[in-house]
Amino acid sequence: MNKIGPLVLAGVFLLVAACGGQEPVRVRATPAPTTPAPATSAPPATVGLRKSDIRWNGEGDPYNAMAELADGRRVAMHYRRGKGLFEQHSSGPTGTWTRPRLIYGTKTEACQGIELRAFGKTVAAIADFGHYCSDGEPPMESIAAVGVGDLRTWAHHLTRSFDGWERISAGDGGNQITFRRGSSVLRWSRTGGFTK
Repeated sequence: MNKIGPLVLAGVFLLVAACGGQEPVRVRATPAPTTPAPATSAPPATVGLRKSDIRWNGEGDPYNAMAELADGRRVAMHYRRGKGLFEQHSSGPTGTWTRPRLIYGTKTEACQGIELRAFGKTVAAIADFGHYCSDGEPPMESIAAVGVGDLRTWAHHLTRSFDGWERISAGDGGNQITFRRGSSVLRWSRTGGFTK
């Protein structure tokens, strides 16, 4: 046993010295040529039609609305919980949809439904919000909104502590819009905007 011990020790010493004395091999790797991805500064301008994130189990769907203009374009609106009223529009019956655009922002609950009507190249909408609408309370924020032409800009009028507009009518080919509830009237014109 005494002869094996020094031999094993000498073998281990030689093995460690032989392995530890080598310099590691360094390999310079060059990346494979790749085709650069195109730079994207913003997401694409078109997306699919979005829907409200508020569930509805009854008939119809009061939290989503769509209307078609005379030229075939479509416009849609939907509520988003804790965010407000959004609009999208398409370039035609089979066209792609724009990104959702916020028309009116609020954290209160959606009330009642969205009414959306097209008159020539003008689109008018009614939407309502309130703190306890799901419990049956009336709206506290009533929105009348109007978009014209390319629908890139929308005007809206907020009426507080109001049960909401009931009807939309148009005159002068859509250049004048009237919102009504009982004896309350709100008018919009292409030249003057909203007036009571």
